[in-house]
Amino acid sequence: MQLNHARILLTGSTGGLGRALALQLAQAGAGLLLAGRDAARLAALNADLGAGHSSVRADLTRPEGVAAALGAARDFGVNVLINNAGIGGFGLFDRQGWPTVAQVLDTNLEAPMRLTHALLPLLRERPEAAIVNIGSTFGSLPFAGFAAYSAAKAGLRGFSQALRRELADTPVAVIHLSPRAIDTPLNTDAVNALNRALKNRSDSAEVVARQVVAALRRGDGERHFGFPERLFAWLNGVAPGLIDRGLAGKLAIIKQHAPNR
Repeated sequence: MQLNHARILLTGSTGGLGRALALQLAQAGAGLLLAGRDAARLAALNADLGAGHSSVRADLTRPEGVAAALGAARDFGVNVLINNAGIGGFGLFDRQGWPTVAQVLDTNLEAPMRLTHALLPLLRERPEAAIVNIGSTFGSLPFAGFAAYSAAKAGLRGFSQALRRELADTPVAVIHLSPRAIDTPLNTDAVNALNRALKNRSDSAEVVARQVVAALRRGDGERHFGFPERLFAWLNGVAPGLIDRGLAGKLAIIKQHAPNR
């Protein structure tokens, strides 16, 4: 896709990855409609981007937020949707309250599906359009301590694959991208401590944003970022028992760092 022809609705735009994406996409010539819940942060980012961009305050876990985003997208002439908004969910499943689990599922899976459902008739009218879903390695490599998060991201990957196949005879491309751990404020102290203890590698938001922009330009259907994480994700698909045994040795460390509630 030629990004100087793109009019992009970017969700989660004021977070670490969202802000990096907004800056790089704007530099590439795309017009941006920024979506988020914090009006002040949206206004500040919009000002940093300069003229030609806009924003919409919307909680996408609520029907009225989806409606607001749809109206703004129609007015802005959106032809690309980037479902980037998300939250973490580190914790042992039986210690998490159901409202926490529901929030992880709502934000990471249901909200992007609802927004995509709302925007799809609009996108199908464009001569060229794309839906980009930002997943996670944990969607293909489910990890202890992240049961709800892994379930949501696995669901997002399945949704992306099915929708891509369903829209194969339309102008709408569906792209699913799976970064490994990202250094952003989304990470809690517990997650950062766990990554240090397990020696997990991570990437800066700027590095991941460059990878996302490149994938959008190429029109990738699906891509995992980071090595050896993409190898482990592949291995989990063909020999999950090997991953089971490998992660069993890390379980004590995961439990040690998991929040109590």
